[in-house]
Amino acid sequence: MRDLQSKSISELLALHAAIMEELRERNVLRSANNPTGDLAEYLFCTSFGWVQESNSAKSFDAKGDDGTRFQIKGRRIHRRNGSRQLSAIRDLDGFDILAAVLFDDDYQVMRAALIPVSVVREKSTYIEHTNSYKFLLRDAIWNAGGVEDVTACLRQVERAANNR
Repeated sequence: MRDLQSKSISELLALHAAIMEELRERNVLRSANNPTGDLAEYLFCTSFGWVQESNSAKSFDAKGDDGTRFQIKGRRIHRRNGSRQLSAIRDLDGFDILAAVLFDDDYQVMRAALIPVSVVREKSTYIEHTNSYKFLLRDAIWNAGGVEDVTACLRQVERAANNR
């Protein structure tokens, strides 16, 4: 990693692009966006066998065998930004369960949970100017009724993916 300091900006960006492309080839990423959301989807869908929806699907990202609709969100807790605010949730009626994961600075799973939409409704704040809901994945969420801690499941998939 120290060798990165000797690289030019162009070389660093080319390396970033090559890494993103390799992650797409390995089916970890599905888009060219920030990898946090795609990584979260990959880990949850691989852990639980959910079927990912197309990238253009509105309100949910995956479905379970029983038809349960999952909205999947990830947040990277960066050393420069410790916010736990997930990306905007547009429609609280479009999914049944929020599958949410917090990553550390190096994209390692810190904590993950399956959160019933009733808890998301109770703990979210509507933001008028973005026409969306803000949800913070605070530690107290894991104590809310119906929330399932799935950290160990995602870490198991993470370990397996890192060993291939």
